[in-house]
Amino acid sequence: MTTEKYKQLLEKRIRSSFDDWANRTSIEEREIYRFLHNLKGTAGTIGMTEIENEAEEKLSLFSDEGTRLFTYSEWYEVLKPLLMDIPLNLTEVNPSESLVVQQIALPELTENRILIIDDDVELAAYLKGILEARSYPVNIALTAERGLKLFYDWKPDMILLDILLPDTNGLEVLNQIVEKSQQEHSPIIVISSEDTKENRIHSYRSGAMDFFAKPIDEQILIALIDNRFQMKRQWEQSIIVDELTGAYNRRHFNRTMRQLISNFKRLGHVFTLVLMDLDHFKRVNDTYGHLMGDEVLEKFCDIIMAAKRDEDILCRYGGEEFALLLPNTSKAESTGLLARIHDQLESHLFTVEDQYFQVTFTAGITDCQMDNAHPKSLVEEADQALYLGKQSGRNQTIHFSPQMVNNHSEQKLNIIIVDDDRFIREIVVSQFMKWQPNRNIHVSVQGYEDGIQFIDSDWYSEQEKYIILLDGIMPEMDGVEVLRKLRDEYPERNIVIAMLTGRTNQTDIIHALQLGADDYIVKPFQISELISRIERLVQKILK
Repeated sequence: MTTEKYKQLLEKRIRSSFDDWANRTSIEEREIYRFLHNLKGTAGTIGMTEIENEAEEKLSLFSDEGTRLFTYSEWYEVLKPLLMDIPLNLTEVNPSESLVVQQIALPELTENRILIIDDDVELAAYLKGILEARSYPVNIALTAERGLKLFYDWKPDMILLDILLPDTNGLEVLNQIVEKSQQEHSPIIVISSEDTKENRIHSYRSGAMDFFAKPIDEQILIALIDNRFQMKRQWEQSIIVDELTGAYNRRHFNRTMRQLISNFKRLGHVFTLVLMDLDHFKRVNDTYGHLMGDEVLEKFCDIIMAAKRDEDILCRYGGEEFALLLPNTSKAESTGLLARIHDQLESHLFTVEDQYFQVTFTAGITDCQMDNAHPKSLVEEADQALYLGKQSGRNQTIHFSPQMVNNHSEQKLNIIIVDDDRFIREIVVSQFMKWQPNRNIHVSVQGYEDGIQFIDSDWYSEQEKYIILLDGIMPEMDGVEVLRKLRDEYPERNIVIAMLTGRTNQTDIIHALQLGADDYIVKPFQISELISRIERLVQKILK
């Protein structure tokens, strides 16, 4: 297939996309973004440099996770320079009028992008056709250099990589992209006419997920690709979703927050952050057991899921604390939603045998503005509003205001050492009994000789901050068990945890960090070193 034929196909694809959009009331931002991404890559591959450059320039105006809806006049005004060299006649189109859309297979520009790196033009075109017929967006690179550029710019969800390329061996390309591909859970399938045992072993050992021999069997390849994308979805779901509640987890919260702030800075899209904390949740666990506590968490999330809009994002922030991100919403506009959630949760009766109880929650709200467009600032503002709501009676929603910063009362910092080594406990307690940070903080220090004694004590208050030093090896309840319990049942924002242990095994250290430890101090250690580490932890929690 000639380059001229490719250009004609690209022109048809642009024409069909714009004709299709003109028939629709509005287009979602991320669909426009994916269209431009595809257009940029394909145009560059076949030498349509002007369209490639124009698409690249327009990309900066959109986000691949954006949810804003663009009307015909809005998207056409931005994208019309792409039409300069293509006879589309869209200037006469009214969105309400019926148009004849060209019968050409168009990909769904939402997910599962496939990059083909292969210098066999006819085969690449054939694969692109059958994959796009199944709604997979596809880009082609005929050289290793172009493939690497598209890999980093276009961010494909899967790569089909030939071993033989005109400028570089495909296995060298594999070595360059495999680490990032694995981080993004993007499968790499090596395709080659050189189906040797050596090539298969090299491909697998270098990190490829599959090796597919040429000539290509269309049905087997499609089945394989569908299967690998299903695996990818399952991987990603397990990474970003809290298993108990079905809400997104902290990792997804952080990523979404960054994206929303980016949209605000580029496009002025205001959004609201709500931090919600179940009132007296520890009392529920202590009185009715942790299984009932889990039921309360699940029901709370069910109520929020049913009340919120599809575009709103619910995340489990830590323990019984949840975050709700509301795109294109000011904090004043969120009042009705929070009121409905309050009413529905408070009216629900939880049953344990012949006992009934109700649960409430407190929420703090802020929205993104020019002076707070940073994740840390937004969380701090919502947290201060939540703190005030807890202090002033709970079961309410408080909107952040700048006056809260000035009226914020003295905060209490608790340093807790849990260690069966009496000497270590006494040293830590004595060193910090008279220590006072240079800020409006009151410090309290306490020691416990084992994990059970600590967990069973009435140690926690929602309005206070904690630095907890946990011995890794203790009788009856291991320090790692205590760590897991703390991270499962208490808000992470209030608690910083350091493990103290004689274990030097790297696996143990990684395990503790994965469970949520903030630091890991290996015994034996100098007391001065311990003090220095604790002071750094204090700075972290008081930021």
